Parts: sequence; C-alpha cells; structure tokens
Amino acid sequence: MTDSYSPTARTTATRYRDRMHYDRDLAHAILDEAYDCSVAFVVDGEPRVLPTLHARVGETLFLHGSSGGRMGLSGRGDGVAVCVSATLLDGIVYARSQFHHSANYRSVVAHGRARPVTDPAEKLVAMTALVDKIGPGRAADSRPPTRKELAETSVLALPLDEVSARVRSGGVRDDAVDHELPHWAGVLPIRRVAGPPEPDDGVTAAPPAYLGGSTSPWRTAAPMAGRHVRLEQLAPRHVDGLFAALDDAEVWQFLTSPRPADRDQITEIVTDALREQWLGTRVPWAQIHPVTGEVLGMTSYHDVDEAGRAVAIGHSVLGRDWWRTGVNTESKLLLLERAFEVLGAERVFWRTDIRNERSQRAIARLGASRDGVIRRARLRPDGTWRDSVFFAMTVDEWPAAAARLRERLAAAGPMTQPA
Repeated sequence: MTDSYSPTARTTATRYRDRMHYDRDLAHAILDEAYDCSVAFVVDGEPRVLPTLHARVGETLFLHGSSGGRMGLSGRGDGVAVCVSATLLDGIVYARSQFHHSANYRSVVAHGRARPVTDPAEKLVAMTALVDKIGPGRAADSRPPTRKELAETSVLALPLDEVSARVRSGGVRDDAVDHELPHWAGVLPIRRVAGPPEPDDGVTAAPPAYLGGSTSPWRTAAPMAGRHVRLEQLAPRHVDGLFAALDDAEVWQFLTSPRPADRDQITEIVTDALREQWLGTRVPWAQIHPVTGEVLGMTSYHDVDEAGRAVAIGHSVLGRDWWRTGVNTESKLLLLERAFEVLGAERVFWRTDIRNERSQRAIARLGASRDGVIRRARLRPDGTWRDSVFFAMTVDEWPAAAARLRERLAAAGPMTQPA
C-alpha cells in the first residue's frame, strides 16, 4: 500500500488542481475528524443523497443506516454504487470582489461499491467503531446492541480505493486591481465547538471525560476524604440529598441564588455547576458524610487562575444541621491542602456578602486576612446591591493556618454528628 491514492477519471480535478490531494494520511485525518457525511446513490434511475454517520477502520469506511431505509435496501445483494463526501468548513473568505468570495475547507470524496456487512463479528466491529467515533470509549460505556437491534441496523462497507481530498486554506485572493477598493476583506474562521453536556432526566453520573472540557488538575474535582466529611465530584445523583439537606431559608439567606422551591430548582443549580465546570470556570464538590453517605452540602473552587496560581473557594452551602461541627472546617482544610500542596497555588481567596457576619467570622477563623470590600459587586436575589468582602490566604501564610486547622479538627473528636 502506497502513501497516496491513485487518481482516476472520477477523482481528477478539472479546475483548481492545486486544491486536489491524494495523500492517504490527509484523507484519513479528514474522515476521522468529520462527524457526518453525505452518501449519494441511485434508486430507480433517480439520484438520492442521504446524511449519515460514518467511521473509518483502516481502509474501510463503514456507513450507518436502517435496514428498511433506501440505502440499506439498495445495498442488498452485491452492494450499491455510492459517492461519499465529508467536509470540514474552516472559514468563510470575504473578498473585495464578489467573484473571489470563497471558503476554507477540507473535504474527502470517495467512490466505489458499498457492500452490506452481514457477518455478525464484522458488524459488531463496525458498530463499535461508529459508537466510539462520537466519543472514544463510548462503546464500553454503553449497552451493546441486541440481536434485534443489529437486524434493524444496516451497515455498508466502502473500500477506500478511489479517494481524493480537496483543501482550500489561506486568505483572500483578490485581483491586484481590486486591492484599492474600500470594502472589508478577510477570513471569518469557523470552528465546531461543543456546548456543555446536558444530562437526560434520571442521569446520576457525572459527564464522562470524552465529552470534553478541561482536563487540568486545577479544574478537576478530585475526591478527598477526612474524618468528618468526604468531598466527591458533584453529580446529578446528589440532587435529592441536596434538596433534603438545604431546604432551609436561613441556609440561603446571604447567597446569590434564592432558596430552591423544589427538586427541579436544585437540579438546575447542579446542572449550572456542571456546565461551569465543563467551561473551566468552576470546580464543584458534594459534601458527603464519610460513614452514612448522606449528602450534607456542596462547595466549589471558582475564578480559577491557573496562570496566576490563584483560586477562590465559594458557592459553599451546608445544611444547618451541620453548622458548628467539623464539616465546614475540614472541607476548607481539604480544599486548601489541595490548592497549596497539590496545585501549587500562591493565593486562595474568598468573597462574601458584607451582611453575612457569620461567614466572615468563619473565613477569618481559617486564617485568611480581610483584603477589602468591593461595593455594589453584584445583585442579590431581592434586587438590592451586595457589597462583597474579600479575604485571602497566601502560600506563606498557609503552614501556620494548616497547623491551627489540623489542631482544631483533632480536638473535635473522631466523628462529627449533627448539632
């Protein structure tokens, strides 16, 4: 097998020959990056084009369809002649002249006869490849198809023999005479960007890593455990426990979110936290009783500044039964230990409502210093403006603070019970 496909009459360009490529690795890369493709074939003398999913395994392109669909029915027997196209749009090119407007793109066109995949083992390989295409490891993270589902699914295999790639990149290619025209010209980049995962009703697991988001340890909710509390990645499964623990008006008195009226509103709070984690702006944990597994509350890193080696601790909501116990102190100790001793933070900071004197005292007891007040920092749920008090602890202050916190927790006894 050579590094290039051999041009044929169907893959030889008649215009813009400089954009045509037969490099095998280039064609494979485009097919692997593209999530969808279009398949053209003929039915009763009439052309048909269908969008479908595809996956490449070596020199075979597997195409997904329904056994009762046009493509599946046409592919029975010795297969069906097809033309497959996959395109990645990279940018829109705006020229001074209308004639030279264009697009930057990478595309692959493949011709051939797609045969039906009937061997059960090959069909499972194809189905696994198709599922893993939309998320590496997804096949192992989902139920495999039943015999009935396999029978209802059509998979066509197209040998990658007659293949060409077309690529347009770069900027505007106006004629020199048009360069003096006053019209704006340039390239508008186009990128495929996935949004934050939106879990289905009843999902209890956190979004898997293959759905994207930051993998930096600064933005990872690593599990941590102590004698009084366990911190674990916040997930939809914590919703019921959070609603039970936090169903108290006093808990929400000084927070920027109003008290949730029902389970749906707690679900929305958890979903927003996970969306912010996926975006890299927040790292949320659930606070769990280390013996009973009861959900006690939640807490987070936020305003993560990895370059500046600083992080805030906040979005902390703890059930009132667990106030004045070791839960809050140990939660903050675990978060501070991770920030200073694992992540290498130079500064950890907090901000709280100026009216929340209890929170200010609790932060001060951690060993943080009051750095100042930002007036009218944000709106409260009641529409009034909140002044925010800022506290901070530096890495130089951490050893003394850590010693005091550990001493305080040692005096609290082996296990915290509700007040």
